[in-house]
Amino acid sequence: MTEEIAQRRTFGIISHPDAGKTTLTEKLLLFGGAIQVAGAVKAKKASRGATSDFMEIERQRGISVATSVMGFVYNGTKINLLDTPGHKDFCEDTYRTLTAVDSALMVIDSSKGVESQTYKLLEVCRMRQTPIMTFINKMDRDGKPAIELLDEIEDRLSMKVCPLSWPIGNGKSFKGVYSFVEKRLILFKPHSKQTAPDSVVIESLDDTRLDQIVGKMDADQLREEVALVTGVYPSFDHELYMAGIITPVFFGSALNNFGVREILDFFIEHAPGPRSREATTRVVQPDETGFSGFVFKIHANIDPKHRDRIAFLRIVSGVFERSKRFLHVPSGKYIKCNNPTAFMAQDKSIIDVAYPGDIIGLHDTGTFKIGDTLTEGEAFGFKGIPSFSPEMFKYCVNLNPLKTKQLHKGLDQLCEEGVAQVFTMIDGRKIVGTVGALQFEVIQYRLDHEYGAQCRFDQLNFIKACWLESDNTLKLNEFVRLRQGQIARDKDERYVYLAETKWSLEREIKENTELVFHTTSEY
Repeated sequence: MTEEIAQRRTFGIISHPDAGKTTLTEKLLLFGGAIQVAGAVKAKKASRGATSDFMEIERQRGISVATSVMGFVYNGTKINLLDTPGHKDFCEDTYRTLTAVDSALMVIDSSKGVESQTYKLLEVCRMRQTPIMTFINKMDRDGKPAIELLDEIEDRLSMKVCPLSWPIGNGKSFKGVYSFVEKRLILFKPHSKQTAPDSVVIESLDDTRLDQIVGKMDADQLREEVALVTGVYPSFDHELYMAGIITPVFFGSALNNFGVREILDFFIEHAPGPRSREATTRVVQPDETGFSGFVFKIHANIDPKHRDRIAFLRIVSGVFERSKRFLHVPSGKYIKCNNPTAFMAQDKSIIDVAYPGDIIGLHDTGTFKIGDTLTEGEAFGFKGIPSFSPEMFKYCVNLNPLKTKQLHKGLDQLCEEGVAQVFTMIDGRKIVGTVGALQFEVIQYRLDHEYGAQCRFDQLNFIKACWLESDNTLKLNEFVRLRQGQIARDKDERYVYLAETKWSLEREIKENTELVFHTTSEY
C-alpha cells in the first residue's frame, strides 16, 4: 500500500473562463497517453450532450461527469486530474471539488493576467494551504510582459512567485523558453503542435550559441531579464511550495503542446501525494490500514433511461474493496458498493480496489449527501466541505398545488447534490439561493422534467446569507423574533440571516456583538 500511495498525485486545474483550462487538460491527457487525439475531451462532451436528454444550456456549457474526473499514468505515476467548472455560476461546485485535491494548477491567460474568478478560487485553495503551480498560457499571442504578470500575481493574489522558466519574446515574436531547472533552451515552433519541442542544453546564458539560435537582440534581452528575475524573485523552496506560500511559474502555449511536458515532469517530482486530513475526532493519515473517504460531489444522470446518481468519493486512508461493507457514518448503517467505478480519461470502468488519493464513483439511490464519510467502522466525519453563502436569492412559487410534495422533494434532492441551497422562511415559504443566475434555469428545468413540478422564481433583494451562532440563546432568539422577515432555516434547521445590503449587514454585526455571522456553513 505504501508503494501505491507514493505513486499517486491528485490535483485540480483552476482558472478564469477562457484562460485555456480545457485545452491544457486535454494536452495533459495527451502526454499521459490517456487519449490519442487532441479534441477528444470536447468531442466527448459534444456527443454526450447529443445523447443525454438534458437542457440546451448544459450542452452549450459542456458540463458533464465525463470531464470531472480523469485519471492517467505518466512515467509510472498515477495522476488523478479533477477538471473544475470555470464559469462563475457553477463555482460552488469548483469550491467543493478543491476539497478533494492535494494540489492545484492555476492557469493564467498572458493577455488578461489575474482575473476575478482566479482570485476567488485561489482563496479557496488558501483556506487549506493547498500547494499551487502556475502556468501562464497563450504566450504565442500578444499579451502582457512576463515581469508584469509575475508582479500581478504577487500583488493581487498575495503570493510569492518563483519562475522556473522564462519566455523569449511573446506573441508573434515568441521563440520559446529558457528552463532554469534543466538549464535548457526549449524552442517554440508555431502551429506545429509539437509533442517533443526542440531543445538545446545551455549551461550558461553567456554561451555564444544562444545568440546564434535566437538572435543577438533576443539573447541580450533574455540575459538581462534573467539577471533581473533571479535577483528579485526567490529560488524554489519545496517547503514553502508545500505550505502554499510560494508558487512555481511556467510559461507556454497549451494549444501548441508547448510547456506541458515541463509541468508534468516538475509535478510528479515535487507535488504532494495523498495528504493527511482533519476529521472531527483526529487527523487521518493516508497510510492507515483502516479505510476512510468522503463524498465531495454528487452528479445525477439526467438520461431518462438511467435515473441513477453518482457520488464521487475521495479515498483518504486504507484500501477500498469492491462489495465490502463500509459504515455510512451519518446514518450509522453499513452499506455495500457492488459496482464502484474509476474514471480513466473519458471511460468509466468497474474497479475491485482503490487506494488513498483515488477518486471513485459510487452508484447512489439517494443515500449519499455531499460531505458524507465512509469508514470501516470508526465513527468520524471529515471537515472542510462547506456551503458558501449564496449571492442571489429567489422565492420558489409553486405553479401546481397538486405537485407540492414533488416540488419539495425535488428542491431537497437538488440541495443535496449541491446545485443550490434551499432556505425555509419562518412562514414556510421556500427560498432558493445560488451563486449564479444560470443555476435557476437549471433548477427550473430539472424540477419540471425530473419531478413533474412546475415553478417560477420571484426576485428577492437579499445579497448575502449568514449562518447565525451564539453562546447566548436568549440573545439569538430575540434577534430572530425581531427580524422574522429576514430569518430562514437551512436544510439542517440552523438559523440563517438574509441581509438586504452590505451596509445593513455591517450594522447588524456591529450592534450584535454576542452573535457570530458566518459566511460558510462549516463553523
